[in-house]
Amino acid sequence: MYDLAFSKAELTAARALRDGAGASASEFEHRIADSFGAEAIANLRQRLAARPSDFGLTSTDLAAIDDAFVDRHLSARRLAELGREFLAHPAGPIDRLDVDKRIMRDTFRRFADQVVRPQAAAIHRTDAMIPDSIIEGLKALGCFGLSVPIRFGGSKPDDRDDSLGMVVATEELSRASLGAAGSLITRPEIVARALLEGGTAAQQVRWLPALAAGEPLCAVSVTEPGTGSDVASVALRATRVDGGWRLNGGKTWCTFAGKAGVILVLARTDPDARPPHRGLTLFLVEKPSTDDQAFRYESHGGVLTGRAIPTIGYRGMHSFEMFYDDVFVPNQNLIGERAGEGRGFYFTMRGFSGGRLQTAARATGIMQAALDSAVAYATTRTVFDREIAEFPLTLAKFARMGAYVTACRSLSYTVAQAMDNGGGQVEASLAKLLACRLAEWVCREAMQIHGGLGYAEETDVSRYYVDARVLSIFEGAEETLALRVIGKSLMETE
Repeated sequence: MYDLAFSKAELTAARALRDGAGASASEFEHRIADSFGAEAIANLRQRLAARPSDFGLTSTDLAAIDDAFVDRHLSARRLAELGREFLAHPAGPIDRLDVDKRIMRDTFRRFADQVVRPQAAAIHRTDAMIPDSIIEGLKALGCFGLSVPIRFGGSKPDDRDDSLGMVVATEELSRASLGAAGSLITRPEIVARALLEGGTAAQQVRWLPALAAGEPLCAVSVTEPGTGSDVASVALRATRVDGGWRLNGGKTWCTFAGKAGVILVLARTDPDARPPHRGLTLFLVEKPSTDDQAFRYESHGGVLTGRAIPTIGYRGMHSFEMFYDDVFVPNQNLIGERAGEGRGFYFTMRGFSGGRLQTAARATGIMQAALDSAVAYATTRTVFDREIAEFPLTLAKFARMGAYVTACRSLSYTVAQAMDNGGGQVEASLAKLLACRLAEWVCREAMQIHGGLGYAEETDVSRYYVDARVLSIFEGAEETLALRVIGKSLMETE
């Protein structure tokens, strides 16, 4: 089922790529679609051939796969030709955006290039908190209000979602830095979706305009040391007291908890609920903002403590280990108040679907940055009297790298449009599963093209590589998505 999930993701991306390369598409677009589609078919055959009996297949069934198509579009000559096109146009050919989205893309790209990129390496190497110049700049651009409806002070249309806008902005910010910019939109989106899904009218009026303004910044505290991606097994306990609730227990990987002024916390209010996920409830825990990597906040007789977890990448926001010791939360900070008790799991999942699509966009942004760096280096570095870019193996790498970036971008656009029309939930998991896996490979190859310099911390590609590694872990580990989300969907379809 794990292998089938990846095959489903690859084939879905191939279809999105092929649909985008319509009659008016350039030859470049058609060659990318053919190359990626051929590789998806080859991978599917390899996975099926390894254990055909597990899937009820025979050699005759496998023989039906079109080897000629695969051989033709994955030939050394075709890959070299495609590689040369990406050498000339690293950003690829596909742009299915309307005028408004192009303006949004260009705006965030300028900010990423002018404000984020010059600071990205220093933030990573010193493990610094994101500077105010980035945060205040993004506030001014309305970044934190992308998931908040216009009627509440955001920029999202009142009558529909704008997942595509989130994807475009996220990809551009991630090109400059995952930890210092690319992930800043995710937490406001999750909190805003939870409030829109289950919050009372009073809660929406109080919190949504504040979130849109980035005052306060927010974090999400769901993961626990013993549960990981198994959200339904959350154990942090919420006990009813006079005027509210007391939270007790531990959380981990709470990104941006220090800087945040409010934390969305998933807690268990009914330990006897069956199934267990029906006993979970969402709370908004308020706290002072701090740039420190350790904090202790005392209020109403309770103590909230946090400690940043040292990580090899994804630096800037910091992910915290949290402990809630009798932390008091007033009734009005329970999402949905009385009607929201036991509904926290559903509100959380509503937000996570958008977060997974955003993570696919983050992966695409990192891939694009890695490809850009690899092309720039390969065209200036000479080995054995030839530019690295001129070697057939390098061209083949560029062909695959460029096809992967283009396919993931095309898939994320397609899924965003589906989500804006009320669907796309499983497809968002497919997009994340594929893009995060491919991002590791693309960044690895970008490092390899740089040779020894790619392993130096002073080189951006080394940062891209360690940042890319986290993508398959957070917002739903790839094993959970493959087996519990996508696999379940495939079984239900059958």
